Amino acid sequence: MGELHVIDHPLVQHKIALLRDKTLGAKGFRELVNEITLFIGYEATRDLPLEEVEVETPMTKTTQHMIAGKKMAIAPILRAGLGMVDGMLTLVPAAKVGHIGMYRDEETAEPQEYFFKMPGDIDERQVFIVDPMLATGGSALLAIDALVKRHVKPENMKFLCLVSAPEGVKTIHDKYPEIDIYTAALDERLNEDWYILPGLGDAGDRLFGTL
Repeated sequence: MGELHVIDHPLVQHKIALLRDKTLGAKGFRELVNEITLFIGYEATRDLPLEEVEVETPMTKTTQHMIAGKKMAIAPILRAGLGMVDGMLTLVPAAKVGHIGMYRDEETAEPQEYFFKMPGDIDERQVFIVDPMLATGGSALLAIDALVKRHVKPENMKFLCLVSAPEGVKTIHDKYPEIDIYTAALDERLNEDWYILPGLGDAGDRLFGTL
């Protein structure tokens, strides 16, 4: 069964506090998103399978462990998810990157898919779906549904975000209880406009300076 993992490392808490500050500019916001993603990705890759390999050091031969060739893919939900891609690629440079385009209807808050492009062998990969915010969970659910339609097993997906709301966590786990969710902060709730409280505003606007 999937679980909710809140990454409560002191450095993560510190960086999330800085990220929430409304006076932080786009450059600083992007840098912090990248840094926090490293911590979240580190935890999300903790259970990657290992295999024994022989390595020759300057002193002797030794048996060590390396990742066992598990193929991975990073699937950012556009556009804000792009801010987390570089951090993930720093950890797993060989991962392929697909894209899932979503926008939220401002009146209904319902997500709409407008773009989907993944590696041809996506059904054989461990997929890390990334999006800074998990609010209602609608976009996350639509992204997961889109991957399931392409034969990706839910147990081969993980959802990574910076800030989450209880409502969004429930939305994912009600339909896909086997998916692990990794977040740097579990906030209080959604407001009447479906934004996370206390949250950090619109992550896409803050990343790309389109406020």
